[in-house]
Amino acid sequence: MRAITIPEPGGPEALVWAEVPDPVPGEGEVLVEVAASAVNRADLLQRQGFYPPPDGAPAYPGLECSGRIAALGPGVSGWLVGDEVCALLAGGGYAEKTVVPAGQLLPVPKGVDLVTAAALPEVAATVWSNVFMVAHLRPGETLLVHGGASGIGTMAIQLGKAVGARVAVTAGSPEKLARCAELGADVLIDYHEQDFVEELRKATDGAGADVILDIIGAKYLDRNIQALALNGRLAIIGLQGGRKAEVNLGAMLAKRVAVTATSLRGRPQTEKAAIVAAVREHVWPLIAAGTVRPVVDRVFPMTEAAEAHRALEQSDHVGKVLLTAPSAV
Repeated sequence: MRAITIPEPGGPEALVWAEVPDPVPGEGEVLVEVAASAVNRADLLQRQGFYPPPDGAPAYPGLECSGRIAALGPGVSGWLVGDEVCALLAGGGYAEKTVVPAGQLLPVPKGVDLVTAAALPEVAATVWSNVFMVAHLRPGETLLVHGGASGIGTMAIQLGKAVGARVAVTAGSPEKLARCAELGADVLIDYHEQDFVEELRKATDGAGADVILDIIGAKYLDRNIQALALNGRLAIIGLQGGRKAEVNLGAMLAKRVAVTATSLRGRPQTEKAAIVAAVREHVWPLIAAGTVRPVVDRVFPMTEAAEAHRALEQSDHVGKVLLTAPSAV
């Protein structure tokens, strides 16, 4: 088969479409003929040499895909060859075929086409696991989403609204904030022009956010704690603003806040399977009902993965950037 390889770390030009060995499903795995994958920030880091795949994962980038089951490994039940699926991956989505643990498979939701389904697994699993399984967002609470126009952000807005929360977002332009408002965001904060701590306090009569979903990391840590309400929960899922920061423990104690930091890619398969099962139970019915929808900005052929990476690096997209495999054309 063919896949996007990275012979040497570097810029987008480091991505090379090349022939590689066909994958073979092992115990508890299925072989998926890929229709589409999606570009995530982690893929950019892997291309640059900063985020190698976990042990045993394919060397090719791609943390999610959609496609059709081509073969079943030993011990797999509940799925059939030919089923249309999407999947959460530890790597290998930028390829014509990939092997997936059966517990990380999802059926394509009702009302979503096969290619668009590739936009769902990573964002749905990330948002549901962090905002709901870890931070326990409840109806009537306030959720602050940093990077509201990102793939993660567009899903977090919709899921927050679906459960009856008030959703605030930060984004970098009026155009992006307008798109967030279309998805249901209640409080719109331009981080270039406004202080999100001050704006959030204004919008909540001084209370702050009950839950914050943060992709920035160190740069925002102190201000995120300032922005939290009493008993607030901060879920850090990205490090775009650095890895190290000082924190005021006194402020945390006074507010009784909880700070968690999680990643999805390197988790054990059993944990991923539990998250995927929760997504299927709670998120998939919302998508089937039209309450939540995938947001896709652009679609590139997989052979043009370099252009897709450049598009993501420019940060002018809203939602997901997808790659279609040759078999999907």
